Amino acid sequence: MTTDLPLVPLGRTGMDITRVGFGAWAVGGGDWAFAWGAQDDADSISAIRHAVESGINWVDTAAIYGLGHSEEVVARALRDFSDGDRPFVFTKGGLVWDENDRSQLPVRNGAAASLRREVEASLTRLGVERIDLYQMHWPAEDGTPLQEVWQTFVELKAEGKVRAIGLSNHDAAQLAVAEAVGHVDTLQPPFSAIQPEALESILPWCDAHDTGVIVYSPMGSGLLTGAFTAERVAGLPQDDWRRTSPMFTTDLERNLAVAEAMGRAAERHGVPTPAAAAAWTLGFPGVTAAIVGARSAAQVDGWLPAATLSLTSEDYAGIIPELVP
Repeated sequence: MTTDLPLVPLGRTGMDITRVGFGAWAVGGGDWAFAWGAQDDADSISAIRHAVESGINWVDTAAIYGLGHSEEVVARALRDFSDGDRPFVFTKGGLVWDENDRSQLPVRNGAAASLRREVEASLTRLGVERIDLYQMHWPAEDGTPLQEVWQTFVELKAEGKVRAIGLSNHDAAQLAVAEAVGHVDTLQPPFSAIQPEALESILPWCDAHDTGVIVYSPMGSGLLTGAFTAERVAGLPQDDWRRTSPMFTTDLERNLAVAEAMGRAAERHGVPTPAAAAAWTLGFPGVTAAIVGARSAAQVDGWLPAATLSLTSEDYAGIIPELVP
């Protein structure tokens, strides 16, 4: 795909990606354990297509998002693009849901047979012959050692089912365990101005091992967009997971203050606040790119400038003085 937006190498994968990518969590729709509330598929498809037509060259989704629905929506959004214009598609597995109870929490399963079934199901839903990046969504909790989980991923890559393999929500010690089995191409951790813990050990490890990092929730699940108030949080739908998150409850006042500071930085650069929030993450060593969600084409326009925006040291100091790259 050709794009006028800057591209950066995603670790050693051979893929060069834009510094922001489309995150398809919310487009999975409502009525499941970690939903963002109801979502219109037509709006989702419009948002994805607008991002790609604007130069974004990768989409990140997961099997669990909408219990398969997000992958299906991504496939519908991308089916009319030619091979040359089609973006990279990244997805995740290792979470198995109950087909008879959409509200049930998924099981974190790392068994080889389970992972192989998931890969085949994702290939079918996405309508592709090979997944560009396949990631283990969370550490397994079924008793499968990480070494065995990662060996399955290495085999899937060798077999051509997937082009690159990564981990999501794993810590530095777990990264080291996996690396001893086979190179960890990428990591997907949460990272934002209100959730900066990845700076402590994860990002330095990835930087040292040439592991690409695509951070998620750079806008703090919406808190750093400048659109949230305490009243809006109180009015979130009952099926929106954010209603019970500490970020939106016990830590809300502090987080809204950070959002205000982010808004002032955005104003100095003449961009929307979401763009500044995403760009904030991109200034730190080890970060390759940021995953940014959108539920409409208009929301894409809110963060698209992050693809070319660099914040200054003064900007960082004005947002969180102790966190300046």
